[in-house]
Amino acid sequence: MSTGKINVSVENIFPLIKKFLYSDHEIFLRELISNATDATLKLKHLSSIGESKVEYGNPIIEVKVDKEGKKLHIIDQGLGMTAEEVEKYINQVAFSGAEEFLNKYEDGAKDAGIIGHFGLGFYSAFMVAEKVEIITKSHKDEPAAHWTCDGSPEFTLEASDKSERGTEIILHIAEDSTEFLEEKRITELLTKYNKFMPVPIKFGTKTETLPKPEGAKEEDPAPTQEVDNIINNPTPAWTKQPADLEEADYKSFYRELYPMQFEEPLFNIHLNVDYPFNLTGILYFPKLGQDMNVQKDRIQLYQNQVFVTDNVEGIVPDFLTMLRGVIDSPDIPLNVSRSYLQADGAVKKISGYITRKVADKLKSLFTNDREDFEKKWNDIKVVIEYGMLSEEKFFEKADKFALYPTVDDTYLTWEELETKIKDSQTDKDDKLVVLYASDKDAQHAYIQSAKDKGYEVLLLDSPIVSHLIQKIETTKENVSFVRVDGDHIDNLIKKEETQISKLSDEDKETLKTVITEAIADSSYTVQMEAMDSNAAPFIITQPEFMRRMKEMQKSGGGGGMFGMGAMPDMYNLVVNANHELVSEILNTKTAKKKERLIKQSFDLAKLSQNLLKGEELTNFINRSYGMIK
Repeated sequence: MSTGKINVSVENIFPLIKKFLYSDHEIFLRELISNATDATLKLKHLSSIGESKVEYGNPIIEVKVDKEGKKLHIIDQGLGMTAEEVEKYINQVAFSGAEEFLNKYEDGAKDAGIIGHFGLGFYSAFMVAEKVEIITKSHKDEPAAHWTCDGSPEFTLEASDKSERGTEIILHIAEDSTEFLEEKRITELLTKYNKFMPVPIKFGTKTETLPKPEGAKEEDPAPTQEVDNIINNPTPAWTKQPADLEEADYKSFYRELYPMQFEEPLFNIHLNVDYPFNLTGILYFPKLGQDMNVQKDRIQLYQNQVFVTDNVEGIVPDFLTMLRGVIDSPDIPLNVSRSYLQADGAVKKISGYITRKVADKLKSLFTNDREDFEKKWNDIKVVIEYGMLSEEKFFEKADKFALYPTVDDTYLTWEELETKIKDSQTDKDDKLVVLYASDKDAQHAYIQSAKDKGYEVLLLDSPIVSHLIQKIETTKENVSFVRVDGDHIDNLIKKEETQISKLSDEDKETLKTVITEAIADSSYTVQMEAMDSNAAPFIITQPEFMRRMKEMQKSGGGGGMFGMGAMPDMYNLVVNANHELVSEILNTKTAKKKERLIKQSFDLAKLSQNLLKGEELTNFINRSYGMIK
């Protein structure tokens, strides 16, 4: 038996500290099982190249709880260690077994999917254990070793009678960590961190029902047997080639990831790249609808099938955090600050690749089955529109598949829209004016006025539409978006020809004063306009710029810069100087009747914009009944 002190010096303590940049003690189990997996995969590789003479077989990792003895066992059938290797890899923390192994067998080891960092992660065991034992026998023909340490720099290392290859780590759980002696807690951790580890993990046994033998009676109970309880799926879908998977496999894996999610995903994107970085994964588009507040932390990040986090901010582009699925990469630095991650070159490349891959998949779906893509548009548009806003390269690619639905339920690409409206909706300044509505029912009268003129009206109703149209206007030349209720129809797309007013300038000024006094509402600015005599007599509009800025501020954007968010809503009351009702108001001699006509017309205009509520609505109804008696 030998004793000694663990060699932790100034030179080698930093990687150890870095490894401990964790907030939760529970990661000890992840680290120890990762090491056990590492040892197993190393043995597999050495066996495959003839450097280990032992039979690899079908090794498993076993986790056992000894509640009475206050011990937790992690047992593997990997390559094990000699006493000399224990001394080197466990006691001299500066040397990482996996690092040396990778250097020696660099090309093949990477293919083996090795987790690495053996030696460093091991010390996380002391976050929950007052004493740790390692009983290990190497795949080489050498005696087994037994290492013991109570968390101080002191350790003992002696021979062991262990006869089977592999390593058993025994944690003597500390009094403040007895939760890790509960089977339920260990099951929870194994499911969280090790659900897709590449080596089978056994935790206890389970009862399995067998088919009834021939001739058994219906009332006879089915036979059962005890089998190993394997808690993980060592070959999850993302580790396979897309060519080897059917649509049913992707859906099955989605249910495996999200067992409580009953709605099927719309489609998936399989990520698979090995240069200039290594990344695999599957992303799923769920049905999102209009919800911008959907739970974002649903993409799981793995490192060689070891769960790391479901906070992928900085790794996955922000607009894609609304998706679900898995990303697995050994090239992402894990235990560093978020700001470091965002500045890391490899992470930026990975983020860019994911953006490009998603864009390519969307373009492919659009090209191969446009009808199906259009059906799904309302469920995926929030992600696409958010991506167009936040990622310049995605915006460029989305030009080929982003859709602009009309109020008549047709879907147009930007190129198709431009071609369709160019002749009719180009104004006198040669600017293309895109009309849109946000609510088909509430803005029906305005939509109809535009359609009567032969104009196309888009239906843009997502929560970020104000931001999106601002982006399009600044990106494309001579394009302006105007909501269909932003002004009366002749002012929305100004042509050279102008309507001639039936009223004199003096009459218009008189009428403007009378109407302003009658409505007595400073939120409304009265405008006298010469319009088609068939157009409504009173129309309420809201200036496009102000309304858009307020909407942007509400959805978390540019309106706040201009102080628009805190301002009250302001409207224009556009009065059609050529309508016969307006002439009647002007020529009515009785002040009471004049006021009643103005208020009734004003309230009808407010009603068409859903602005008439509460006491005003009650008064309007009572006044209307009085007029039809």
